[in-house]
Amino acid sequence: MTDQLEPVDDATKYRRKIDESLARFSAAHDELEAEERKKRQRRQRLLEHTMTALQRVVPVGSRSPRRGNARRTNTDPDDDGEPAPAEPAEEAPEKTADPEPEPASTPRSKARKRRVLASRATAVVIATLVFLGTGIGWGAKTWFESQFNEIAALDENSSDIRQAAEQLGDENFLIVGSDTREGASAEDNVGTAETVTGARSDTVMLAHIPKDRKRAVVVSFPRDLEITRPECQRWDSATGEYGEVVPAAEEVKLNSAFNVGGPRCVTKAIQQISGMKINHFVGIDFQGFKGMVDAVGGVTIHFTEPMEDAELGLIVAETGDVVLKGDQALSYVRARKVYGDPTFSDYGRMQRQQQFLSSLLRKVMSSDVLFDMGKMTSFVQEFARSTFGENIGVDQMITLAQSMRGMDAGKVTFLTVPTVGEANERGNEVLLESAAEELFQALIENTPLPGEEPTQQPNDQPPADSDSATTQQAATA
Repeated sequence: MTDQLEPVDDATKYRRKIDESLARFSAAHDELEAEERKKRQRRQRLLEHTMTALQRVVPVGSRSPRRGNARRTNTDPDDDGEPAPAEPAEEAPEKTADPEPEPASTPRSKARKRRVLASRATAVVIATLVFLGTGIGWGAKTWFESQFNEIAALDENSSDIRQAAEQLGDENFLIVGSDTREGASAEDNVGTAETVTGARSDTVMLAHIPKDRKRAVVVSFPRDLEITRPECQRWDSATGEYGEVVPAAEEVKLNSAFNVGGPRCVTKAIQQISGMKINHFVGIDFQGFKGMVDAVGGVTIHFTEPMEDAELGLIVAETGDVVLKGDQALSYVRARKVYGDPTFSDYGRMQRQQQFLSSLLRKVMSSDVLFDMGKMTSFVQEFARSTFGENIGVDQMITLAQSMRGMDAGKVTFLTVPTVGEANERGNEVLLESAAEELFQALIENTPLPGEEPTQQPNDQPPADSDSATTQQAATA
Protein backbone atom coordinates (compact mmCIF):
# COMPACT_ATOMS: atom_id res chain seq x y z
CA MET A 1 0.00 0.00 0.00
CA THR A 2 1.21 3.57 -0.62
CA ASP A 3 1.63 6.23 2.07
CA GLN A 4 -0.73 9.15 1.53
CA LEU A 5 1.90 11.53 3.03
CA GLU A 6 4.74 10.60 0.70
CA PRO A 7 5.61 12.97 -2.17
CA VAL A 8 3.12 12.69 -5.00
CA ASP A 9 5.02 11.88 -8.14
CA ASP A 10 4.05 9.86 -11.20
CA ALA A 11 5.13 6.58 -9.64
CA THR A 12 3.08 7.28 -6.51
CA LYS A 13 0.02 8.19 -8.56
CA TYR A 14 0.42 4.94 -10.48
CA ARG A 15 0.67 2.88 -7.27
CA ARG A 16 -2.38 4.66 -5.80
CA LYS A 17 -4.35 3.92 -8.97
CA ILE A 18 -3.46 0.24 -8.63
CA ASP A 19 -4.49 0.32 -4.94
CA GLU A 20 -7.85 1.88 -5.81
CA SER A 21 -8.45 -0.66 -8.58
CA LEU A 22 -7.68 -3.51 -6.19
CA ALA A 23 -10.05 -2.05 -3.61
CA ARG A 24 -12.85 -1.76 -6.16
CA PHE A 25 -12.20 -5.33 -7.35
CA SER A 26 -12.33 -6.58 -3.77
CA ALA A 27 -15.62 -4.75 -3.12
CA ALA A 28 -17.16 -6.12 -6.35
CA HIS A 29 -16.00 -9.63 -5.42
CA ASP A 30 -17.64 -9.32 -2.00
CA GLU A 31 -20.91 -8.14 -3.60
CA LEU A 32 -20.92 -11.04 -6.07
CA GLU A 33 -20.20 -13.53 -3.29
CA ALA A 34 -23.05 -12.10 -1.19
CA GLU A 35 -25.43 -12.33 -4.16
CA GLU A 36 -24.42 -15.95 -4.84
CA ARG A 37 -24.94 -16.75 -1.15
CA LYS A 38 -28.47 -15.32 -1.34
CA LYS A 39 -29.21 -17.37 -4.46
CA ARG A 40 -28.02 -20.56 -2.75
CA GLN A 41 -30.18 -19.80 0.26
CA ARG A 42 -33.23 -19.19 -1.95
CA ARG A 43 -32.68 -22.46 -3.81
CA GLN A 44 -32.29 -24.30 -0.51
CA ARG A 45 -35.56 -22.83 0.79
CA LEU A 46 -37.30 -23.82 -2.46
CA LEU A 47 -35.88 -27.32 -2.11
CA GLU A 48 -37.14 -27.64 1.46
CA HIS A 49 -40.54 -26.22 0.47
CA THR A 50 -40.99 -28.61 -2.46
CA MET A 51 -39.74 -31.65 -0.57
CA THR A 52 -42.35 -30.87 2.07
CA ALA A 53 -44.99 -30.66 -0.68
CA LEU A 54 -43.78 -33.96 -2.16
CA GLN A 55 -43.96 -35.68 1.22
CA ARG A 56 -47.58 -34.55 1.61
CA VAL A 57 -48.67 -36.18 -1.66
CA VAL A 58 -46.20 -39.08 -1.94
CA PRO A 59 -45.76 -41.22 1.20
CA VAL A 60 -42.09 -41.57 2.07
CA GLY A 61 -40.95 -44.77 3.76
CA SER A 62 -44.46 -46.13 4.00
CA ARG A 63 -44.63 -49.76 5.05
CA SER A 64 -46.88 -52.50 3.83
CA PRO A 65 -48.67 -54.39 6.59
CA ARG A 66 -47.03 -57.71 7.37
CA ARG A 67 -47.92 -60.63 9.56
CA GLY A 68 -46.19 -60.45 12.89
CA ASN A 69 -44.00 -57.58 14.04
CA ALA A 70 -42.81 -55.26 11.26
CA ARG A 71 -39.05 -54.67 11.22
CA ARG A 72 -37.95 -51.05 11.64
CA THR A 73 -35.80 -49.78 8.78
CA ASN A 74 -33.56 -46.76 8.47
CA THR A 75 -36.41 -44.85 6.80
CA ASP A 76 -38.80 -45.29 9.74
CA PRO A 77 -38.91 -42.37 12.17
CA ASP A 78 -38.23 -42.91 15.88
CA ASP A 79 -40.55 -41.53 18.50
CA ASP A 80 -38.58 -38.29 18.51
CA GLY A 81 -38.91 -37.88 14.75
CA GLU A 82 -35.28 -38.81 13.93
CA PRO A 83 -34.54 -41.65 11.48
CA ALA A 84 -33.64 -44.93 13.15
CA PRO A 85 -30.42 -46.74 12.31
CA ALA A 86 -30.64 -49.85 10.20
CA GLU A 87 -30.93 -53.05 12.19
CA PRO A 88 -29.26 -56.31 11.26
CA ALA A 89 -31.37 -58.83 9.44
CA GLU A 90 -33.29 -61.16 11.67
CA GLU A 91 -32.80 -64.88 11.40
CA ALA A 92 -35.58 -66.70 9.64
CA PRO A 93 -37.94 -68.36 12.11
CA GLU A 94 -38.11 -72.13 12.19
CA LYS A 95 -40.86 -73.57 10.08
CA THR A 96 -43.85 -74.98 11.88
CA ALA A 97 -45.50 -78.20 10.93
CA ASP A 98 -48.68 -76.59 9.67
CA PRO A 99 -48.04 -72.97 8.59
CA GLU A 100 -51.11 -70.80 8.33
CA PRO A 101 -51.78 -70.11 4.62
CA GLU A 102 -51.84 -66.49 3.37
CA PRO A 103 -55.34 -65.34 2.43
CA ALA A 104 -55.88 -65.30 -1.32
CA SER A 105 -56.26 -61.91 -3.00
CA THR A 106 -59.84 -61.01 -3.76
CA PRO A 107 -61.08 -58.93 -6.69
CA ARG A 108 -62.01 -56.21 -4.21
CA SER A 109 -58.49 -56.10 -2.72
CA LYS A 110 -56.95 -56.03 -6.20
CA ALA A 111 -59.19 -53.13 -7.22
CA ARG A 112 -58.26 -51.32 -4.02
CA LYS A 113 -54.55 -51.79 -4.80
CA ARG A 114 -55.06 -50.46 -8.33
CA ARG A 115 -56.83 -47.37 -6.95
CA VAL A 116 -53.99 -46.78 -4.51
CA LEU A 117 -51.40 -47.14 -7.25
CA ALA A 118 -53.36 -44.82 -9.56
CA SER A 119 -53.71 -42.28 -6.76
CA ARG A 120 -49.98 -42.37 -6.05
CA ALA A 121 -49.14 -42.12 -9.75
CA THR A 122 -51.35 -39.04 -10.03
CA ALA A 123 -49.68 -37.58 -6.96
CA VAL A 124 -46.26 -38.16 -8.47
CA VAL A 125 -47.28 -36.40 -11.71
CA ILE A 126 -48.60 -33.44 -9.74
CA ALA A 127 -45.47 -33.40 -7.62
CA THR A 128 -43.34 -33.40 -10.77
CA LEU A 129 -45.21 -30.38 -12.12
CA VAL A 130 -44.72 -28.66 -8.77
CA PHE A 131 -41.07 -29.64 -8.96
CA LEU A 132 -40.65 -27.95 -12.35
CA GLY A 133 -42.88 -24.99 -11.61
CA THR A 134 -41.48 -23.95 -8.23
CA GLY A 135 -37.83 -23.91 -9.19
CA ILE A 136 -36.46 -27.14 -7.74
CA GLY A 137 -35.65 -28.21 -11.27
CA TRP A 138 -33.77 -24.92 -11.59
CA GLY A 139 -30.89 -26.40 -13.55
CA ALA A 140 -33.12 -28.53 -15.83
CA LYS A 141 -35.58 -25.70 -16.29
CA THR A 142 -32.81 -23.28 -17.23
CA TRP A 143 -31.46 -25.83 -19.71
CA PHE A 144 -34.91 -26.45 -21.23
CA GLU A 145 -35.55 -22.74 -21.71
CA SER A 146 -32.14 -22.22 -23.28
CA GLN A 147 -33.15 -24.65 -26.04
CA PHE A 148 -36.13 -22.61 -27.26
CA ASN A 149 -35.62 -20.52 -30.41
CA GLU A 150 -36.76 -17.00 -29.55
CA ILE A 151 -38.02 -14.81 -32.37
CA ALA A 152 -39.92 -11.50 -32.22
CA ALA A 153 -43.62 -12.14 -32.79
CA LEU A 154 -45.82 -10.28 -30.28
CA ASP A 155 -47.42 -6.85 -30.15
CA GLU A 156 -49.15 -6.77 -26.76
CA ASN A 157 -49.80 -3.02 -26.92
CA SER A 158 -51.55 -3.13 -30.29
CA SER A 159 -54.52 -0.81 -30.82
CA ASP A 160 -56.36 -3.82 -32.29
CA ILE A 161 -56.69 -5.37 -28.81
CA ARG A 162 -60.17 -4.80 -27.37
CA GLN A 163 -60.98 -4.49 -23.68
CA ALA A 164 -57.37 -5.13 -22.71
CA ALA A 165 -58.11 -4.70 -18.99
CA GLU A 166 -60.61 -7.60 -19.09
CA GLN A 167 -57.97 -9.86 -20.62
CA LEU A 168 -55.45 -9.45 -17.82
CA GLY A 169 -54.44 -12.89 -16.55
CA ASP A 170 -55.65 -14.72 -19.67
CA GLU A 171 -53.14 -16.78 -21.63
CA ASN A 172 -53.59 -16.66 -25.41
CA PHE A 173 -51.28 -18.86 -27.47
CA LEU A 174 -51.09 -18.38 -31.24
CA ILE A 175 -49.92 -21.73 -32.63
CA VAL A 176 -48.75 -21.66 -36.25
CA GLY A 177 -47.69 -24.72 -38.21
CA SER A 178 -45.19 -23.72 -40.89
CA ASP A 179 -44.97 -25.76 -44.07
CA THR A 180 -41.45 -24.75 -44.99
CA ARG A 181 -39.79 -27.38 -47.17
CA GLU A 182 -36.47 -27.21 -45.32
CA GLY A 183 -35.32 -30.79 -44.74
CA ALA A 184 -38.01 -32.33 -46.96
CA SER A 185 -37.05 -35.20 -49.26
CA ALA A 186 -38.49 -36.24 -52.62
CA GLU A 187 -40.30 -39.14 -50.91
CA ASP A 188 -42.30 -36.67 -48.80
CA ASN A 189 -44.11 -35.56 -51.99
CA VAL A 190 -44.34 -31.96 -50.75
CA GLY A 191 -41.59 -30.31 -52.79
CA THR A 192 -38.18 -29.13 -51.66
CA ALA A 193 -36.70 -25.87 -50.35
CA GLU A 194 -35.42 -25.17 -53.88
CA THR A 195 -38.76 -25.69 -55.63
CA VAL A 196 -40.99 -24.19 -52.90
CA THR A 197 -39.24 -21.27 -51.21
CA GLY A 198 -40.14 -19.45 -48.01
CA ALA A 199 -42.66 -20.59 -45.41
CA ARG A 200 -46.45 -20.57 -45.18
CA SER A 201 -48.81 -20.98 -42.25
CA ASP A 202 -50.22 -24.43 -42.88
CA THR A 203 -52.03 -24.34 -39.53
CA VAL A 204 -53.21 -21.41 -37.40
CA MET A 205 -54.76 -22.05 -33.97
CA LEU A 206 -55.58 -19.61 -31.18
CA ALA A 207 -55.62 -21.35 -27.78
CA HIS A 208 -57.42 -19.31 -25.12
CA ILE A 209 -56.89 -20.17 -21.44
CA PRO A 210 -58.80 -17.79 -19.15
CA LYS A 211 -57.43 -16.42 -15.91
CA ASP A 212 -59.35 -18.90 -13.75
CA ARG A 213 -57.89 -21.83 -15.80
CA LYS A 214 -61.24 -23.62 -15.64
CA ARG A 215 -61.37 -24.37 -19.35
CA ALA A 216 -59.55 -23.98 -22.66
CA VAL A 217 -60.91 -23.02 -26.07
CA VAL A 218 -58.93 -23.65 -29.26
CA VAL A 219 -60.05 -21.79 -32.39
CA SER A 220 -58.65 -22.84 -35.78
CA PHE A 221 -58.42 -20.49 -38.76
CA PRO A 222 -58.49 -21.78 -42.38
CA ARG A 223 -55.24 -20.97 -44.14
CA ASP A 224 -57.35 -19.73 -47.10
CA LEU A 225 -59.33 -17.34 -44.91
CA GLU A 226 -59.72 -14.03 -46.78
CA ILE A 227 -58.20 -11.12 -44.85
CA THR A 228 -56.89 -7.63 -45.26
CA ARG A 229 -53.22 -8.18 -44.57
CA PRO A 230 -51.78 -5.39 -42.39
CA GLU A 231 -48.63 -3.47 -43.23
CA CYS A 232 -45.74 -5.69 -42.16
CA GLN A 233 -41.98 -5.99 -42.30
CA ARG A 234 -40.78 -8.66 -44.70
CA TRP A 235 -39.55 -11.77 -42.86
CA ASP A 236 -36.70 -14.05 -43.90
CA SER A 237 -37.63 -17.58 -42.77
CA ALA A 238 -34.04 -18.75 -43.19
CA THR A 239 -32.49 -16.16 -40.84
CA GLY A 240 -35.54 -15.14 -38.76
CA GLU A 241 -34.83 -11.46 -39.43
CA TYR A 242 -37.23 -8.69 -40.45
CA GLY A 243 -36.49 -6.18 -43.19
CA GLU A 244 -38.29 -3.81 -45.55
CA VAL A 245 -41.89 -2.72 -44.93
CA VAL A 246 -44.49 -4.40 -47.16
CA PRO A 247 -47.72 -2.39 -47.75
CA ALA A 248 -51.09 -3.72 -46.61
CA ALA A 249 -53.09 -5.81 -49.08
CA GLU A 250 -56.82 -6.58 -49.37
CA GLU A 251 -58.59 -9.82 -50.25
CA VAL A 252 -55.59 -12.09 -49.70
CA LYS A 253 -55.24 -15.45 -47.96
CA LEU A 254 -54.34 -15.68 -44.27
CA ASN A 255 -51.29 -17.81 -44.99
CA SER A 256 -49.83 -14.97 -47.07
CA ALA A 257 -49.40 -12.98 -43.84
CA PHE A 258 -46.92 -15.55 -42.56
CA ASN A 259 -45.29 -15.98 -45.96
CA VAL A 260 -44.66 -12.22 -46.27
CA GLY A 261 -44.24 -10.96 -42.71
CA GLY A 262 -43.66 -14.05 -40.59
CA PRO A 263 -44.74 -14.36 -36.94
CA ARG A 264 -45.28 -10.63 -36.38
CA CYS A 265 -47.55 -10.26 -39.39
CA VAL A 266 -49.76 -13.28 -38.68
CA THR A 267 -50.04 -12.15 -35.04
CA LYS A 268 -51.21 -8.72 -36.21
CA ALA A 269 -53.74 -10.31 -38.59
CA ILE A 270 -55.25 -12.56 -35.89
CA GLN A 271 -55.40 -9.71 -33.36
CA GLN A 272 -57.24 -7.60 -35.95
CA ILE A 273 -59.80 -10.36 -36.49
CA SER A 274 -60.25 -11.38 -32.85
CA GLY A 275 -59.41 -8.30 -30.77
CA MET A 276 -57.67 -10.70 -28.36
CA LYS A 277 -54.33 -10.02 -26.70
CA ILE A 278 -51.91 -12.67 -27.93
CA ASN A 279 -49.16 -13.07 -25.35
CA HIS A 280 -47.51 -16.30 -26.58
CA PHE A 281 -46.44 -17.33 -30.08
CA VAL A 282 -45.52 -20.92 -30.94
CA GLY A 283 -44.32 -21.70 -34.46
CA ILE A 284 -43.86 -25.36 -35.45
CA ASP A 285 -41.99 -26.49 -38.55
CA PHE A 286 -43.88 -29.55 -39.72
CA GLN A 287 -40.77 -31.18 -41.19
CA GLY A 288 -39.20 -31.21 -37.71
CA PHE A 289 -42.55 -32.14 -36.19
CA LYS A 290 -41.85 -35.80 -37.01
CA GLY A 291 -38.93 -35.84 -34.58
CA MET A 292 -41.12 -34.57 -31.73
CA VAL A 293 -43.61 -37.39 -32.30
CA ASP A 294 -40.92 -40.05 -32.53
CA ALA A 295 -39.21 -38.75 -29.37
CA VAL A 296 -42.24 -39.74 -27.27
CA GLY A 297 -42.76 -43.07 -29.01
CA GLY A 298 -45.59 -42.00 -31.32
CA VAL A 299 -49.15 -40.79 -30.80
CA THR A 300 -52.22 -43.04 -30.64
CA ILE A 301 -55.22 -42.11 -32.84
CA HIS A 302 -58.42 -44.14 -33.21
CA PHE A 303 -59.58 -44.99 -36.75
CA THR A 304 -62.98 -46.42 -37.62
CA GLU A 305 -61.85 -46.99 -41.24
CA PRO A 306 -58.61 -46.83 -43.24
CA MET A 307 -57.42 -43.30 -44.08
CA GLU A 308 -56.63 -42.42 -47.69
CA ASP A 309 -55.96 -38.99 -49.17
CA ALA A 310 -56.52 -38.01 -52.80
CA GLU A 311 -53.05 -36.42 -52.97
CA LEU A 312 -50.96 -38.32 -50.39
CA GLY A 313 -52.41 -41.79 -51.03
CA LEU A 314 -53.01 -44.45 -48.35
CA ILE A 315 -51.96 -43.06 -44.97
CA VAL A 316 -53.34 -45.61 -42.48
CA ALA A 317 -54.42 -49.10 -43.52
CA GLU A 318 -55.44 -50.39 -40.07
CA THR A 319 -58.49 -49.62 -37.95
CA GLY A 320 -58.83 -49.20 -34.20
CA ASP A 321 -56.12 -47.58 -32.08
CA VAL A 322 -53.08 -46.93 -34.25
CA VAL A 323 -49.76 -45.46 -33.10
CA LEU A 324 -48.63 -42.85 -35.63
CA LYS A 325 -44.95 -42.00 -36.02
CA GLY A 326 -42.66 -40.14 -38.40
CA ASP A 327 -43.89 -39.61 -41.95
CA GLN A 328 -47.22 -41.28 -41.21
CA ALA A 329 -47.92 -38.75 -38.43
CA LEU A 330 -46.88 -35.89 -40.71
CA SER A 331 -49.19 -37.11 -43.49
CA TYR A 332 -52.04 -37.38 -40.99
CA VAL A 333 -51.83 -33.70 -40.06
CA ARG A 334 -51.14 -32.56 -43.64
CA ALA A 335 -53.91 -34.46 -45.44
CA ARG A 336 -56.58 -32.15 -46.91
CA LYS A 337 -58.65 -34.38 -49.18
CA VAL A 338 -59.43 -37.50 -47.17
CA TYR A 339 -61.93 -39.95 -48.62
CA GLY A 340 -64.83 -40.42 -46.21
CA ASP A 341 -64.36 -36.96 -44.72
CA PRO A 342 -67.65 -35.08 -45.35
CA THR A 343 -65.81 -31.76 -45.66
CA PHE A 344 -63.07 -33.09 -48.00
CA SER A 345 -61.24 -29.84 -47.24
CA ASP A 346 -59.24 -27.83 -44.72
CA TYR A 347 -62.09 -28.06 -42.20
CA GLY A 348 -61.57 -31.80 -41.75
CA ARG A 349 -57.84 -31.31 -41.62
CA MET A 350 -58.16 -28.67 -38.88
CA GLN A 351 -60.18 -31.10 -36.76
CA ARG A 352 -57.54 -33.82 -37.24
CA GLN A 353 -54.77 -31.38 -36.34
CA GLN A 354 -56.59 -30.35 -33.16
CA GLN A 355 -57.10 -33.99 -32.21
CA PHE A 356 -53.48 -34.89 -32.92
CA LEU A 357 -52.04 -31.94 -31.00
CA SER A 358 -54.21 -32.76 -27.99
CA SER A 359 -53.10 -36.41 -28.12
CA LEU A 360 -49.44 -35.41 -28.47
CA LEU A 361 -49.63 -33.14 -25.43
CA ARG A 362 -51.42 -35.87 -23.49
CA LYS A 363 -48.53 -38.22 -24.32
CA VAL A 364 -45.89 -35.64 -23.34
CA MET A 365 -47.57 -35.07 -19.97
CA SER A 366 -47.92 -38.80 -19.27
CA SER A 367 -45.77 -40.60 -16.71
CA ASP A 368 -44.30 -42.62 -19.59
CA VAL A 369 -42.51 -39.45 -20.79
CA LEU A 370 -42.32 -37.27 -17.67
CA PHE A 371 -40.43 -39.92 -15.70
CA ASP A 372 -38.19 -40.97 -18.59
CA MET A 373 -35.38 -38.42 -18.78
CA GLY A 374 -34.22 -39.91 -22.08
CA LYS A 375 -37.61 -39.37 -23.73
CA MET A 376 -38.13 -35.97 -22.10
CA THR A 377 -34.68 -34.70 -23.11
CA SER A 378 -35.13 -36.04 -26.64
CA PHE A 379 -38.54 -34.37 -26.92
CA VAL A 380 -37.19 -31.01 -25.71
CA GLN A 381 -34.31 -31.19 -28.18
CA GLU A 382 -36.64 -32.05 -31.07
CA PHE A 383 -39.05 -29.36 -29.91
CA ALA A 384 -36.20 -26.84 -29.98
CA ARG A 385 -35.14 -27.90 -33.49
CA SER A 386 -38.61 -27.57 -34.96
CA THR A 387 -40.11 -24.78 -32.86
CA PHE A 388 -39.65 -21.03 -32.59
CA GLY A 389 -41.57 -18.25 -30.92
CA GLU A 390 -41.81 -15.68 -28.18
CA ASN A 391 -42.69 -16.05 -24.48
CA ILE A 392 -42.67 -19.86 -24.60
CA GLY A 393 -40.68 -20.87 -21.51
CA VAL A 394 -41.20 -24.00 -19.41
CA ASP A 395 -43.95 -22.46 -17.26
CA GLN A 396 -45.91 -21.28 -20.30
CA MET A 397 -45.61 -24.60 -22.10
CA ILE A 398 -46.74 -26.51 -19.01
CA THR A 399 -49.81 -24.23 -18.85
CA LEU A 400 -50.56 -24.93 -22.52
CA ALA A 401 -49.96 -28.67 -22.22
CA GLN A 402 -52.09 -29.04 -19.09
CA SER A 403 -54.96 -27.16 -20.70
CA MET A 404 -54.96 -28.63 -24.21
CA ARG A 405 -54.39 -32.26 -23.25
CA GLY A 406 -57.79 -32.39 -21.53
CA MET A 407 -56.38 -33.16 -18.06
CA ASP A 408 -59.88 -32.71 -16.68
CA ALA A 409 -62.66 -34.10 -18.87
CA GLY A 410 -64.86 -31.64 -20.71
CA LYS A 411 -62.65 -28.60 -20.19
CA VAL A 412 -61.30 -28.28 -23.73
CA THR A 413 -63.44 -27.05 -26.62
CA PHE A 414 -62.11 -27.17 -30.19
CA LEU A 415 -63.84 -25.17 -32.91
CA THR A 416 -63.21 -23.35 -36.17
CA VAL A 417 -63.74 -19.67 -36.83
CA PRO A 418 -67.18 -19.10 -38.43
CA THR A 419 -67.10 -18.83 -42.24
CA VAL A 420 -69.64 -19.21 -45.04
CA GLY A 421 -68.25 -22.69 -45.65
CA GLU A 422 -67.59 -22.31 -49.38
CA ALA A 423 -64.75 -20.62 -51.26
CA ASN A 424 -65.51 -17.41 -53.17
CA GLU A 425 -64.42 -16.61 -56.73
CA ARG A 426 -60.89 -15.91 -55.46
CA GLY A 427 -60.68 -19.34 -53.84
CA ASN A 428 -60.81 -17.80 -50.34
CA GLU A 429 -62.93 -18.66 -47.31
CA VAL A 430 -65.07 -15.72 -46.21
CA LEU A 431 -65.42 -14.85 -42.52
CA LEU A 432 -68.92 -14.55 -41.01
CA GLU A 433 -68.12 -11.29 -39.26
CA SER A 434 -71.11 -11.06 -36.92
CA ALA A 435 -70.74 -14.67 -35.74
CA ALA A 436 -66.98 -14.24 -35.33
CA GLU A 437 -67.53 -11.04 -33.36
CA GLU A 438 -69.89 -12.88 -31.01
CA LEU A 439 -67.42 -15.74 -30.53
CA PHE A 440 -64.40 -13.58 -29.74
CA GLN A 441 -66.39 -11.27 -27.49
CA ALA A 442 -67.38 -14.30 -25.42
CA LEU A 443 -63.71 -15.32 -25.17
CA ILE A 444 -62.61 -11.81 -24.19
CA GLU A 445 -65.28 -11.57 -21.49
CA ASN A 446 -64.97 -15.28 -20.55
CA THR A 447 -68.70 -15.84 -20.86
CA PRO A 448 -70.48 -18.91 -22.37
CA LEU A 449 -69.70 -19.47 -26.04
CA PRO A 450 -72.39 -19.00 -28.69
CA GLY A 451 -74.67 -22.01 -28.53
CA GLU A 452 -73.69 -22.98 -24.97
CA GLU A 453 -76.36 -23.00 -22.31
CA PRO A 454 -75.95 -19.97 -20.00
CA THR A 455 -76.31 -22.23 -16.97
CA GLN A 456 -73.55 -24.58 -18.17
CA GLN A 457 -70.49 -24.37 -15.97
CA PRO A 458 -67.03 -24.85 -17.49
CA ASN A 459 -66.16 -27.45 -14.87
CA ASP A 460 -69.27 -29.58 -15.34
CA GLN A 461 -68.19 -33.19 -15.71
CA PRO A 462 -69.54 -35.22 -18.67
CA PRO A 463 -70.29 -38.92 -18.37
CA ALA A 464 -67.29 -41.14 -17.72
CA ASP A 465 -67.31 -42.62 -21.22
CA SER A 466 -67.36 -39.26 -23.02
CA ASP A 467 -64.35 -37.83 -24.82
CA SER A 468 -62.10 -35.42 -22.94
CA ALA A 469 -62.61 -32.63 -25.45
CA THR A 470 -65.50 -31.36 -27.54
CA THR A 471 -65.35 -30.18 -31.12
CA GLN A 472 -67.71 -27.74 -32.79
CA GLN A 473 -68.03 -27.55 -36.53
CA ALA A 474 -67.43 -24.32 -38.43
CA ALA A 475 -70.51 -22.17 -38.64
CA THR A 476 -72.15 -22.02 -42.05
CA ALA A 477 -74.57 -19.59 -43.56
